[in-house]
Order: sequence, then C-alpha cells, then structure tokens
Amino acid sequence: MAIVKPFKGIRPPKDLVEKVESRPYDVLDSAEARAEAEGNPMSLYHIIRPEIDFPEGTDEHDPRVYPKAAENFALFQKNGWLVQDPKEYYYIYAQTMGEKTQYGLVVGAYVEDYMSGVIKKHELTRADKEEDRMKHVRVNNANIEPVFFAFPDNKVLDELVSRYAAGKPEYDFIAPIDGFRHRLWIVDKDEDIATVTAEFAKMPAMYIADGHHRSAAAARVCAEKAQQNPHHQGNEEYNYFMAVCFPANQLTIFDYNRVVKDLNGLSPEEFLKAVSKYFDVEKKGADIYKPCALHNFALYLEGEWYSLTAKPGTYDDSDPIGVLDVTISSDHILHEILGIGDLRKDKRIDFVGGIRGLGELKRRVDSGEMKVALALYPVTMQQLMAIADEGKIMPPKTTWFEPKLRSGLVIHKLE
Repeated sequence: MAIVKPFKGIRPPKDLVEKVESRPYDVLDSAEARAEAEGNPMSLYHIIRPEIDFPEGTDEHDPRVYPKAAENFALFQKNGWLVQDPKEYYYIYAQTMGEKTQYGLVVGAYVEDYMSGVIKKHELTRADKEEDRMKHVRVNNANIEPVFFAFPDNKVLDELVSRYAAGKPEYDFIAPIDGFRHRLWIVDKDEDIATVTAEFAKMPAMYIADGHHRSAAAARVCAEKAQQNPHHQGNEEYNYFMAVCFPANQLTIFDYNRVVKDLNGLSPEEFLKAVSKYFDVEKKGADIYKPCALHNFALYLEGEWYSLTAKPGTYDDSDPIGVLDVTISSDHILHEILGIGDLRKDKRIDFVGGIRGLGELKRRVDSGEMKVALALYPVTMQQLMAIADEGKIMPPKTTWFEPKLRSGLVIHKLE
C-alpha cells in the first residue's frame, strides 16, 4: 500500500509567486533559462539552473554550479522569497489547458515504496542524469522540484479536492510561456490531512508519469543519509520526496514524435519501398496528416505526407511492449531500415513532443535540418499502467505529458 505524508512546504509569498515560479529544469536549456530569468533575481532558475549566474557558456555540470544552487536557495529564504509553512500540509495543484483541468495532490512520497515497487516506473534512467539530480538534491538538502505521479481513481479524494477547489486558491496565475492556468490550495484541516493519508494507504500502487531521474536521485540521497545516521529509524523526513499525484483518468499522454537526419544511404524511393515491407503506405499529399488510430503512423518526406498502417505480424497484441507503436516503428523503421541503434544516444535522431504539433515536424524537415519525420499515435494511461504493473520498461521517448508542472510553487526540505 502507498505511504504518503504531509510536509512543511517552502513556498513563495502569494504576491511573489509569479516572480519565483518557473518551468522545470529539464524542458529548457541554459540559454533559455538565462533569457527568462533576465532582470529577475527571484526566478527559481537561479536555483534549478544556477549556471546562469556564471559567464555564458558555463557548463551546467561545472563543479561550481551545485554549491551556487545551495547558496541561492539559502538567499531566497533569507530574503523572504521562499518561506516555510508553520505546519505539515498537503497541497492541491490544478493545471488548466484549454477546456481541461487536472487536479493533483502534492505529497511526501515514501522512498521505500519506490524501492519496493509500490511506486512503479516504466522508463530506464541514465546514470549521468541520476548523478546530476542527486548532487542537486544533496547540496540543497531539499527536493526543489516535484515528481509527477498518477494514481488509480479515488472518489473520496475526488470529493475532497472538489471541496477545496470550490474555495479561493492560494495561488492563481497564467504562466507566461505555456499560457496555462496554475492554481494551488492548502489542505490545512486535520481531518482532511488524515483522509488523504488514509486513502493513499488503500492504493496498491502509484505510477511515475514523469520524473524517473528525480525519483532515483531521491532514493540515492535517502540511502546516503540513512547510512550516515547511526540512529536511522526510517521515518525521518529524508525518507520522503515531493510528488504531485494526479488521478490517472484526468491525465492525457501526447504523442512523442521522431525526426531523423538522413535515410541511411537510401534514396527516398528505396526508403519507401523498404517501409512498404512492413506497412501499407498511402500517399496523402502536402497537407499535414495526423495518425488516426493505434498502429497508424504519419511519415513526412520530401514535402509529402504518407499514412503508414502496420501490417499484421509486425506487432504482438499479447505483449504490452510489443503492441506499442513506438516499438513497431523503432524495430522496423528506425533500427532495421535507418540503422539507428540506441535511441537515447544516436545523434542522427531527435524527438519532438506532440504539444508542438505536426507542423514542427514539417518545419524541421523543410528546413533541411532533418530528412524524414515520423508521427506516432499516443500511448494511453492504461497501457502505461499495464506495462508498469508487469515490471516492464517502455522504449525510450514514448510518453509526453502536458501541461508540465511548474516549479517553485512548493519545495520539500529533507530535514
């Protein structure tokens, strides 16, 4: 069963939240963070992207960068830009994109649940990224940014969240970059705090939607602190890490598409002939074509869109990994035809989140930067959870969640 706890969040005062809050560290590069933080000493980028406080070109992994994050975190607290709540609370975080709003609970998730598999993962992590996030958590002694979880639908929690959401939020703003609305309420009634804890305790599992590296880093820091503490009990604050947990039925996974620099020595005609061995290929013309169902793909090449429909035998409906469109396209197009091996490391391929639209694929091919683009039908939350339940791992770059969590609304200290 899932163990969660409330915590004394560190947050910006209401009138400063729009100065402090930011996009997550991993959705923008150093130059973008520097530009967004320009003229704003309160921007969280000074903590999550502290290389911006050094000369341009400073590597984000430079040894000086991590202590600078801790220095800035301390400065924010000293200046009153971040203030710790007096009691342990849960928080409700709502994101509105268009007509849709999703409501998450901000909790302290239990590291042991991650280690034992109660918190389920569906992606592999990279050692270098784990190490980077571990250093950031360790030096700040805090989870500055949350992990993004999904949990099975729960009517009791839905009703509790609805009751708070009917009241005035602590924060309510439109983010300047994504244009989405973000709100936060404080769950401050003792009986409601107890209810949240009890309802999560009934759940057989929670699922990492986004934040595998942050979860792994939290577990590694917890193990370090436990080893260093001769009186370790297992209930210390460092045994928990910050997560925003959403009901699975409120979440939407967007497509995660591919662009490739070349055709692996093939002419366009040879490439399409090779593709037709595994797919029914239908030319659609110059107008953007969007995949319409599972096992249907959109291909953009030389100014033309094509519909690709996977032929029987190219996928395995009985295998939760083998049935995924990302597996079909990786096996039969990227690996076999285009010669791309490791999707995480090969420099010939790049990935484009579906929120940017298929026009972005067309733009990158038309510019000459890329030779071919492949758009996929998105996986579902049900597929993700089924794969995690079986202890299996999705291929790289399978899921894209939107909206992204804003950082800086709540921070969790490890002590």
